[in-house]
Amino acid sequence: MLQQTQIARVIPKWIAFLERFPTVADCAAAELGDVLRLWQGLGYPRRARNLYEAAGEIDRLGTFPDTLEQLLALPGVGAYTARAVLTFAFEADAAVVDTNIARVYARVAGHRLTTTQAQAMADASLPLGDSWRWNQCLMDLGATLCRPVPHCADCPLRSTCAWQLAGCDPVLDPAVGSAGVSRPQSRFEGSERQARGRLLKALTAGTVRVDDVSKVMQHPAAMRLVEALCAEGLVRLEGKTLRLP
Repeated sequence: MLQQTQIARVIPKWIAFLERFPTVADCAAAELGDVLRLWQGLGYPRRARNLYEAAGEIDRLGTFPDTLEQLLALPGVGAYTARAVLTFAFEADAAVVDTNIARVYARVAGHRLTTTQAQAMADASLPLGDSWRWNQCLMDLGATLCRPVPHCADCPLRSTCAWQLAGCDPVLDPAVGSAGVSRPQSRFEGSERQARGRLLKALTAGTVRVDDVSKVMQHPAAMRLVEALCAEGLVRLEGKTLRLP
């Protein structure tokens, strides 16, 4: 829920979700449409589908995966999420690389990093046995000091940061373009994301006739977007009517 979504929007949804689905089995036994209805307002509905499919897989396994390989095999789980679960849920040794941590490593290294390079730096720096605390500290460092516009004077890494020692030239900021470092989101107003969201919101209240899709979505590519939503399993077409799966 927190992927690309502010925590203030997530908290009430998180509480409502746990009230409706207190266990993985409860989520797995539901319909995808039920999950999508609760998800409404968070955006990026593929996350809801992935969560639902992951719940089904965990329920079939009969236990929650606790190795990197097992976690990566779950729908929608990538390198960051798998390692975050390992270190924060199981307190295992795992080096997390989120957008804030990737920014720190790129600036300390003094050059742009690929995904492989960033993860390798994180793995090499990880103090075994103190993974939970280490990852939390790096995340906070990137969120509070090593920000897009950094506060280098207060940073505990300033004496070893290659970018800071080179003068912090914003034009040559190695974090810009490094793998894992977030970029500004594209404009939402008038976007395909907004149109998809309008249709899914309408479907939480009931079915929508295909003939009404253009009016609901308010986008010139409405039918193409509907076809994509159906292909993704987020919307179901029955005759001339659309509904949630």
